[in-house]
Amino acid sequence: MVANAPNPFNNSTQIRFWLPVAGPVDLAVYNLQGQRIEQISKGHREAGWHTITWTAGNLATGVYLYRLQAGGTEIARKLAVIR
Repeated sequence: MVANAPNPFNNSTQIRFWLPVAGPVDLAVYNLQGQRIEQISKGHREAGWHTITWTAGNLATGVYLYRLQAGGTEIARKLAVIR
């Protein structure tokens, strides 16, 4: 399970995800053209719930994707920045 709140958001949002087993995690934000905007988290995480606060910085209003890769699974979700 992966979700972010609030969505849409102005400055920051929290991305919450569950890992059934410990292992490498790669969490990044992309624009709709598939270009990586920011690497949010990369490294080993223990099993369980995780919450990461992401600040959009100077990103323009728009829809972006965040992608979580962990345990052989890849999940992508939309997030919306409003200014």
